[in-house]
Amino acid sequence: MKTQYYTATSIDGYLADENNSLDWLFQFGETEEIEGVDEDYSRFIDKVGALAMGSTTYEWIIEHESILEDPEKWPYEVPAWVFSSRELPEIDGADIHFVQGDIVPVHAEMVKAADGKNVWLVGGGDLVCQFHDHGLLDEIILSVAPVTLASGAPLLPRRITTPPLKLASVQKYGDVFAMLTYEVQLASEN
Repeated sequence: MKTQYYTATSIDGYLADENNSLDWLFQFGETEEIEGVDEDYSRFIDKVGALAMGSTTYEWIIEHESILEDPEKWPYEVPAWVFSSRELPEIDGADIHFVQGDIVPVHAEMVKAADGKNVWLVGGGDLVCQFHDHGLLDEIILSVAPVTLASGAPLLPRRITTPPLKLASVQKYGDVFAMLTYEVQLASEN
């Protein structure tokens, strides 16, 4: 079982632009048009038993997919935890837990619900950093797009320098994406 941060990012480390838009990513078309992307995502998602996201990510999914109008569009079949200090709209029929505060007990709930499968940290970067701060992040998997944004929502808004991340694999998808997988090392592993 691993806790993994799997996301797309610009070369300069942004998840979304200053308007919280992903148009920079969508310009590359549907993922099935890029050889290998869908297959790797399917392999990844098959190993996920629970997921977590922050409120901005949750609200983006709801808005972008018009989920409140059509709850069947909720893209996840596994239990989801949404971290927020605000009240957010609920999605009929979706297994979503709204939480706030200390991530350690929530992570334990997620691991139990995942039942031996992985926990996916969908985003955002600050939430992922909180998992890292508590030694609860095992891997960072980045799909790096060939663009720079110069500002926006940062991939990880904290320093991770000692010990450094360990590059586990590199894959190329067409002439568009590089997939980088990093293992998170604890201080005792360095």
